[in-house]
Amino acid sequence: TAAVPAARRGMALGIYGAVTGLAVASGPLIGGSLTEHISWQWIFWLNVPIGLALIPLARLRLAESTAPGARLDIPGTLLISGGLFGIVYALVNANADGWTSAPVLTGLILGSALVAGFVHHGATHANPMLPMRLFRDRGFLGINLASLLMFLGMFGSIFLLSQFLQGVAGYSPTEAGLRMLPWTGMPMIVAPLAGILSDRIGGRPVVAAGLAFQALGLGWFAAILSTDVSYAAQLPPLILSGIGMALYFAPAANVLMSTVRPADQGRASGANNALRELGGALGVAVLASVFSAQGGYESPQAFTDGTVPALWIGAGAVALAAALALLVPRRSKTAPLPAGRTATAPEKVPAAG
Repeated sequence: TAAVPAARRGMALGIYGAVTGLAVASGPLIGGSLTEHISWQWIFWLNVPIGLALIPLARLRLAESTAPGARLDIPGTLLISGGLFGIVYALVNANADGWTSAPVLTGLILGSALVAGFVHHGATHANPMLPMRLFRDRGFLGINLASLLMFLGMFGSIFLLSQFLQGVAGYSPTEAGLRMLPWTGMPMIVAPLAGILSDRIGGRPVVAAGLAFQALGLGWFAAILSTDVSYAAQLPPLILSGIGMALYFAPAANVLMSTVRPADQGRASGANNALRELGGALGVAVLASVFSAQGGYESPQAFTDGTVPALWIGAGAVALAAALALLVPRRSKTAPLPAGRTATAPEKVPAAG
């Protein structure tokens, strides 16, 4: 956002989305190979040399971007860090310990209380980490809620479908990663086109279409899944889901940045990332709970019985995200802003401009 003019932001984010798509497509293959041939712990060790190599590149090549007069909000940092830690800890342990166990209930209650304190702090403090006034903009509110639900439905579904390919279809981890490529690899092709399209027609219709495709793909999976379903039958929903994911990524980031002032863009991006990660954790926890209640790992049929209703819930969450994306205001009909200039409150362009 800081590196390119607003008029070309969609195209730049589309290229960024394509590179991200390459990473997403490579992840299941590399992770599957490590899990199959070495051990699953190596998925963590792999990040160490990559991180060390990128530190000097980030230091030398990335230009700094700061907001004038910004200070570290220590109370806000402690409130949201503690709150999200408690909630995510409870979510990821709920299936193993039970939703009514003391650690899970404690994490949910204390975490929610701290997050509520963070919201109050953001509404009353003079210079909070995340000003609650940002959520008064229906575009900012809509795209963040859509992101939360998108990742809830998508992450939870991928978590179960990747296991279905191994536990029911009988593929190895590497083979399962290869067969997920029509979904995970689609952003490499579609994301740049989605970014350019959002520059031309605005981000709202592209984001809504992407979420609708993703919901249709997950619903298609839920409708056809069985113990003897062929990979050929799975291919169309895989491709449709991949197109939907690719149409969502770049335009959603473009819409988000277009709803806030330049000084708030770092805060807006951080809030959106946090909500997406929370949505992913919530998706795995909720859909896995539905899976456990309706099925299990005892047999291929039990696994399928648990996966199908979970996928319907994932599809419903993403469909609701598509509806919430329509809260984003239509593209302004006024003249576009000069290149390199970002809109301020009186002349804000709701979508990509």
